[in-house]
Amino acid sequence: MNIVCLDMEGVLVPEIWIAFSEETGIPELRRTTRDEPDYGKLMRFRLDLLREHGLGLKEIQAVISKIDPLPGARDFLDRLRAEAQVIILSDTFEQFAKPLMEKLGWPTLFCNTLEVAKSGEITGYKMRCEQSKLTTVRALQSIGYNTIAAGDSFNDLGMIQASKAGFLFKSTDAIKAAHPELPAFEEFGELLAAIVGALD
Repeated sequence: MNIVCLDMEGVLVPEIWIAFSEETGIPELRRTTRDEPDYGKLMRFRLDLLREHGLGLKEIQAVISKIDPLPGARDFLDRLRAEAQVIILSDTFEQFAKPLMEKLGWPTLFCNTLEVAKSGEITGYKMRCEQSKLTTVRALQSIGYNTIAAGDSFNDLGMIQASKAGFLFKSTDAIKAAHPELPAFEEFGELLAAIVGALD
């Protein structure tokens, strides 16, 4: 029995923080898990920047409402879900993801949650579990599933390497160079064929 685990940002939808950086003109917010392997350090950096600029959840959600999935992502996901069960494993937050999940046809999403003050200031965040992607893949394997995983960032490597088959998708040159053993794809058709091939 197989289950496919996909990253969300950079794979199915554009990076939320990059879109928000472009909207606000704050270049430091472009930093993502493609650049910073330590997610806790990255989030503390982001929250400090938001506080410094007086920005909160409302402003981020306004930008997210205008984000569309990457071209071909909805069709890819629909075709993949006809072949196998799929879970989106993301380090994003429930408060960010809902409009994006609607545009993707409501796939199953496992993610985290933000701590938000009544003023709308994002005061912190709560991770679902430690190393959430790898931990989830290991849990699925413990109940009888073979996992197949794809992602683009440092925080995806654990689940990719722990799976029966794992792929990089639209990743950085640095990550691809550091992990030449992982097949890397740029087009949804290629990734779909690789995943379906691994289902056998």
